[in-house]
Amino acid sequence: MIKTQVQIPDDLFDRAKQVAAAKEWSFAEIVRRGLEYMTRVNPPSRQPGKEWRLPEPAPMGLPLVPEDQWTALSHDDGETA
Repeated sequence: MIKTQVQIPDDLFDRAKQVAAAKEWSFAEIVRRGLEYMTRVNPPSRQPGKEWRLPEPAPMGLPLVPEDQWTALSHDDGETA
């Protein structure tokens, strides 16, 4: 086991001591169980993967309309008058 020191706000320490007394556990047991709970409900995040790179573009053939019509077509709502 590892022995360590932590700083705990006074009110949290007092509440933890009250829980320990009510359950007849040591303060250390309260801390261990609290850490076990937190590590169980907050598992480590995924490991970083390889650096992602944008894939090379695929050839898509020639455009269906001339480039000078792209802006007009992008604003067209598709309705005919």
